[in-house]
Amino acid sequence: MFWLYNLALPLLAPLWLPWMLWRASRRQGGPNWRERLGNYRLRPNPDRPRVWLHAVSVGEVVAARPILKELRAAWPQAEVVLSVTTSSGHQIAESLVPELADHLVYFPIDLLRFQVRAMSSARPSVVAVMETELWMNFFWAAKAFGARTLVVNGRISDRSFRRARRVRGFYRALLRFVDRCLMQTEGDAERIRALGAFQVEVQGNSKFDEGGQAASEDEERWRTELGLSRDKPVVVVGSTRDSAEESLVVEAIRLVGPERVRVVHAPRHLESAPALAESVTRALGGVALRSKGETGDYLILDTFGELAGVYSTADVVVVGGGFSNLGGQNILQPLAHGKPVLHGPHMANFRDVAQGAAECGATRVCADAESLAAAIDQLLADERLRERMGQAARDYVATNLGAAKRYAEAIRFEGEAREKPSAGV
Repeated sequence: MFWLYNLALPLLAPLWLPWMLWRASRRQGGPNWRERLGNYRLRPNPDRPRVWLHAVSVGEVVAARPILKELRAAWPQAEVVLSVTTSSGHQIAESLVPELADHLVYFPIDLLRFQVRAMSSARPSVVAVMETELWMNFFWAAKAFGARTLVVNGRISDRSFRRARRVRGFYRALLRFVDRCLMQTEGDAERIRALGAFQVEVQGNSKFDEGGQAASEDEERWRTELGLSRDKPVVVVGSTRDSAEESLVVEAIRLVGPERVRVVHAPRHLESAPALAESVTRALGGVALRSKGETGDYLILDTFGELAGVYSTADVVVVGGGFSNLGGQNILQPLAHGKPVLHGPHMANFRDVAQGAAECGATRVCADAESLAAAIDQLLADERLRERMGQAARDYVATNLGAAKRYAEAIRFEGEAREKPSAGV
């Protein structure tokens, strides 16, 4: 299977290469193509073991942050290489260097020569990938250079599992190069076992820890920064992912009455901000842009890395990704702030988190603009309901903390086990 994969990948380049270039062109700022071809400027340091942690994009970088923080505390002598695939992930990850990571690079394209070139430069003792970013040549090269390999904070969505089962033989061959799969839930563990994984453990979701850290943000500082006075309640809209979701939210605000609230709206992809601004202007009459330093009753947060803190200002939070059938987005950051959260019904990528939050009374599901407007109306009118949902949210997050430390300890254990043989030579 390994050699079949490496035969097929170059032959199919006319199909996947234009798609990859097109995706890169749609992002703000392009990747470092030198690094994407495996050309790293990393020199071996015999005095420090090296950890390579791969986080694809923004969501994975956010989930990696608490793991890296715990790793620094548990294994300060380790040198950390953090890799990403997208330019948006790179921009978020830049804030982690040098405090939590020593090097930030773009992930190599999974052609064998590029992965071998990158691995020969990085020479890690342990390789860990966030969630389930599984690349055959990357793991093969890691094992070829003697690294221990892990999946951390692993998850497999229903949609991904359905696709993966069709090529189960491929995943069975790939997972032979992974030493440990550390998954978020028992359901995720069962799926990766079915695909052929060997040593599988359930360790929890590090995004709870990231949410817990975000809850320390200073609300008053953000209110001052964004010009959010207390004369009106604040609705924060996070991570809407397409024009249909944005239109649905804007219509809900129109039904609520834009004169009654202040809105901070953060689209998931910043390149969609101009179209969102046009939509808001047509429907509601005016818009402000955070990137221009503007303030106003409808503020578009078209900047990187601020949404987690801005959630602290909300009276009500709306999270996108689930109004359209896109699998949902992370709801843990606003829950950790103790905010009532409204989201759509399509939360397959965050099924367990969404189910747990709904069962404890911290969230509500809204299917369309009318039900979203009705839920916002009810919450704005009932302070006690907002407080009950907010406390349920805090309690839910608090009872699920600790996964980041377990992942950091696993990375340290594998790295130190890898270093022990060489120490005796």
